[in-house]
Amino acid sequence: MTRRVVVTGTGVISPVGNNVETFWKNLLDGVCGIDFITAFPTDDLPVHIAGEVKDFNPAEFGIEPAFARKQDRFTVFAVAAAAQAMQQAGLSSAEEGGNIDPFRLGVYVGSGIGGFSTQVRETEKLLNDGPKWISPLFIPTMISNIAAGNIAIRHNACGPCVPVVTACATSTHAIGEAYRAIKHGYADAIIAGGSEAATIPIGIAGFANAKALSRAEDPKYASLPFNKNRGGFVMAEGSAMLVLEEYEHAKARGANIIAEICGYGNTCDAHHVTAPRPDGKTQAAAIRMALDEAGYTSDDVLYINAHGTGTALNDSSETAAYKIALGEDAYKAHISSTKSMTGHMLGAAGAIEAIASVLALTRGIIPPTINLDEPDPELDLDYTPNKAVEAPVTIAISDSLGFGGHNGCLAFRKIK
Repeated sequence: MTRRVVVTGTGVISPVGNNVETFWKNLLDGVCGIDFITAFPTDDLPVHIAGEVKDFNPAEFGIEPAFARKQDRFTVFAVAAAAQAMQQAGLSSAEEGGNIDPFRLGVYVGSGIGGFSTQVRETEKLLNDGPKWISPLFIPTMISNIAAGNIAIRHNACGPCVPVVTACATSTHAIGEAYRAIKHGYADAIIAGGSEAATIPIGIAGFANAKALSRAEDPKYASLPFNKNRGGFVMAEGSAMLVLEEYEHAKARGANIIAEICGYGNTCDAHHVTAPRPDGKTQAAAIRMALDEAGYTSDDVLYINAHGTGTALNDSSETAAYKIALGEDAYKAHISSTKSMTGHMLGAAGAIEAIASVLALTRGIIPPTINLDEPDPELDLDYTPNKAVEAPVTIAISDSLGFGGHNGCLAFRKIK
């Protein structure tokens, strides 16, 4: 049994806005959410910039002060984004007045790292004060699946709950696997996405010492996808969620259907723990899987939200992958990297870029790749430099490439 799957809700907590409309307006306006880090001193760190979430008030999303105080930041972000998505979807599994069977509502929400701040704080207690001072809440606050667990508790989601952990491809895979679960009848709706809050000193130091981060001094000219001056990615934090729902279920309850998810690809480079496969073949295979399942043809107007981290190896191998997957069609595709504005939200990146893809598709506007003032001549596709452009998009894809060689791609179409 296969069924159609649609998007009925979206939610965003990000460096460029804490709701979908603010996020989208800032993307189209080319607003950069990267700045000097304010949450902690950076004097001893090699990197001083990040994409921090700003003006975040958990109470605006129905989150109690005690919950926000006790939980790791990645969980609080996730709960806030899920609340937005479920509100937009108009979906409830409440025992009275609900419009979905709790056992048919699932949660597929992952994190690349999980409760990093909690782990550091409790480790410091262990080393400085001894084991008796470790919080009894340490484990259920730190583990990567706990954001999914808390979302399920708050929304009475008793169906499948599968947190995915595939580094920077985490939330792309979470959405893709949720799509398959609904398509093949295991659930009627799933809250799917990712959350990350790893922009802390050890996170910055770890990625910087792995030579992955940009060391630019100007935060507004630091995340430079497809630019010949690129020097690494910029860490960011936040969360994004989509409510995926079986089409007939959504239609029967009169839901506002945003778009249809109609393709998913998942491969592994099997090449290196951090570096992408340079020839792009395995990345291209994931992209092609999603396009084929979505029924892509050369007549389609394609938008690609690129992984586009601004690292030398990513941008070149990803460009190669597009050319392999699309052939000559790669040169007419509209491509952009919204990481030029948000920074790299790690496990949340795929979900927030999926939302950007859906919005580009449904509103007919391509968000730009900002700071693309000196294109790398070897990267010769249309990366939508600096300014948003209108385009009659008929299909949109978002691809993600994670440490460990994890590749994922999602495809969306307008609902018919």
